[in-house]
Amino acid sequence: MEFWPEFLANSWGREFVAGGFGGMAGVISGYPLDTLRVRLQQPSFGSADGGKVSATRLLRNIVASEGPSALYRGMTAPLASVAFQNAVVFQVYAVLSRAFDSNSSSNGAPSYKSVALAGVGTGALQSLMLSPVELVKIRLQLQMMGGQHRRAVRVGPANIAKNILRNEGVRGMYRGLSITVLRDAPAHGVYFWTYEYTREKLHPGCRSTGEETLGTMLFAGGMAGVASWVCCYPLDVVKSRLQAQPQSRGDFPPPKYSGIADCLRKSVQEEGYRVLWRGLGTAVSRAFVVNGAIFSAYELALRFIASSSSSSDHRITMDES
Repeated sequence: MEFWPEFLANSWGREFVAGGFGGMAGVISGYPLDTLRVRLQQPSFGSADGGKVSATRLLRNIVASEGPSALYRGMTAPLASVAFQNAVVFQVYAVLSRAFDSNSSSNGAPSYKSVALAGVGTGALQSLMLSPVELVKIRLQLQMMGGQHRRAVRVGPANIAKNILRNEGVRGMYRGLSITVLRDAPAHGVYFWTYEYTREKLHPGCRSTGEETLGTMLFAGGMAGVASWVCCYPLDVVKSRLQAQPQSRGDFPPPKYSGIADCLRKSVQEEGYRVLWRGLGTAVSRAFVVNGAIFSAYELALRFIASSSSSSDHRITMDES
């Protein structure tokens, strides 16, 4: 009975819960654009006449042939896990940013260097949770790309996870972990640094006072998302392709890429360097929306929890007196 009041009374608990709210807001707001991004990244993706399909045309095709619900296919897995993942991310980031800043005080904001280093560490650690979830999500998002005849054999996230474990083992669930770490570690450093820097420029002093407006939260969060995606996008293309392909040589079709370097080399040879940036427009649009929602939900939830805890402490003090 006393767990939640005590848990929320400390900064770790508040950051954990607020991060969970931010994660849920981000998944719901950006999932349709994420589905478009994953499909656009796949090799030889185009129209029947060989031309490339734009994100707008792909969106119309998906809605017409598969229904609007196809844009949210696979959302259950990340919605359940990303809330927890985001909670851990914000809590770990808060701890590391204070730990890396030797000059920080309890009320002062950590230095930008500490923010960047904490982001890199946070990104590397959260990859352990994110890699299996993204593997299942990508498989779900690509189920209909083989044609309409596959509609009858569509399966859910639990079945896909079971199939991967049965055919490829636990190691198969972590396929793409190395490229996920390479993508997420530097991207999170850029992510948190951009957010802190942008919000301080838009509202000087807010990093210490926490008095920025909702508009500042939305814009700073959106720019953080855009910056982190631009710096890591080629690695994300490679990751999506590696996680989309079958693993076993006995599968049909057999895996096309043997690893990160092989996937990068073959993709550029066959489709040119532009393939490394295919779908970037969709990803950046999604990143601005999603991360604006994430940071806004996080900051607002953090303040609400803090104010509620202060009110509860005040009532307890009054009752004791």
